[in-house]
Amino acid sequence: MKEFVEYVAKSLVDKPDEVEVNQVDSERVTIFELKVAKEDIGKVIGRQGRTAKAFRTLLAAISAKAGTNRAMLEIIE
Repeated sequence: MKEFVEYVAKSLVDKPDEVEVNQVDSERVTIFELKVAKEDIGKVIGRQGRTAKAFRTLLAAISAKAGTNRAMLEIIE
């Protein structure tokens, strides 16, 4: 799933080399912390958060289908 987050984020931004994804595992939840260049934050979040919401929906669907822990996405500025 980390590769999926990286792939989608790099596809959205202008500076794909500055995309960083950290995976934090806990007992029930896996959190993916996404860092992008300052000028690319808006592209990852989208208008009224629509892109981020769609990103989170896809991530939740993938984790449910895989039968793994619940996955969450945090966009870090």
